Amino acid sequence: MEFEIDGNVIDTDPEGYLRDLSLWSEGLANAIAAKEGLSLTQNHWEVIGFLRQGFAESGTVPNIRLMQKAMTKEYGPEKGNSKYLYELFPYGPAKQGCRIAGLPKPTGCV
Repeated sequence: MEFEIDGNVIDTDPEGYLRDLSLWSEGLANAIAAKEGLSLTQNHWEVIGFLRQGFAESGTVPNIRLMQKAMTKEYGPEKGNSKYLYELFPYGPAKQGCRIAGLPKPTGCV
């Protein structure tokens, strides 16, 4: 799959994850989200920023359980629960969230 952003062609693997993580941009995130039927809100951007910051600090991406625990710790139980996260990212908060955030596929995701 390819996306054209600001005149640049950005390639993804067959599942839609970036082949070159350094090419991520907010414009690309919006394009990936639109292709998946999402319009990104401030709540989406909060999760995307959280995922990107965690990856920058640890070099890893969380599975859904770790994501829920970390989100609860950072933002409270109203934003760290699976119902809230799945409302934002219906195809899987960790999997879809990481794809839109320009991060690798979480381990353990099928």
